[in-house]
Amino acid sequence: MTIKKTLLICAAALALPLSAQAQDVLTLYTSQPNKDAQMTVDAFEAANPNIKVEWVRDGTTKLMTKLRAELSSGVVKPDVLLIADSVTMESMVSDGYLESYLSPNRAEYEDSLYSDKGYYYGTKLITSGIVRHKNAPQSPTDWSDFIKPAYKNQVAMPSPLYSGAALIHLATLTDEKTLGWNYYEQLHTNQVKAQGGNGGVLKAVASGTKPYGVIVDFLAIREAAKGSPIEFIFPKTGVSMVTEPVAIMKGAKNKAAAKRFVDFLLSKEGQQLVLEQGYLPARGDIGVPAGFPKRDDIRLMPFDAAKTLENNEANKTRFSKIFEG
Repeated sequence: MTIKKTLLICAAALALPLSAQAQDVLTLYTSQPNKDAQMTVDAFEAANPNIKVEWVRDGTTKLMTKLRAELSSGVVKPDVLLIADSVTMESMVSDGYLESYLSPNRAEYEDSLYSDKGYYYGTKLITSGIVRHKNAPQSPTDWSDFIKPAYKNQVAMPSPLYSGAALIHLATLTDEKTLGWNYYEQLHTNQVKAQGGNGGVLKAVASGTKPYGVIVDFLAIREAAKGSPIEFIFPKTGVSMVTEPVAIMKGAKNKAAAKRFVDFLLSKEGQQLVLEQGYLPARGDIGVPAGFPKRDDIRLMPFDAAKTLENNEANKTRFSKIFEG
């Protein structure tokens, strides 16, 4: 080949759009809703044009079943996980599947929002609080209101046997010294209905079938903004939370790109994207979405993901005995 032809080939390669040139490939497994996942991938690729993200999306339970089946066959497909809750991540830590990575952005986060050894990092705060129909006669301000006579047979809540967020909510409230398991026994006595997920609670309260409920924040706040006759209340004692953590797989094929993905989600740019998606960012120096109170007015209840993982089955069994026994 002549020098002239070689130069022409090089020039042609440089003239190609970046998408046509070689790119690193990052494989993401996520339980984010499709729209949110696409926004996340698009923003990351725009900030890292040399990385192409291939992603698989499903609910956390189904996604983890798929992943664990692959792992049992000795196959590691994803480089990075972005799933609903830290308890599931703790199960991956205990089984030795996650890579420790100390992101430089961790300094901007409260210690409770990430693994101290860097196995995973919370990326947003999805809290569970109180939803009220605007025509309801009472105006609850705290969890303890739901065990009062005025609320008998008036409250709906998601079942921890069905909803991961509800299971974390159960673990959080039963660890609270002013509530504990006695609180759940009192809820049952007061005929609180526990079934299905957050969507069922939203439907029950919005329709007026049940005037009050326990629900994740963004679901109620978004529907209220659309005109639904409901309001979301952050209880005085505090709210439970899931944090949608991100983690790197120990067998990741592209760990460099995976680290950049983690750093991006924890960066100001990544957290601004969380805000634009309508969620409460995990990072404290970012604002709050429309319809949320000031961050200082939201009290987060203490939560131990490792302890919750250890007690999950016992918690489910005890809940079943109270509500279904």
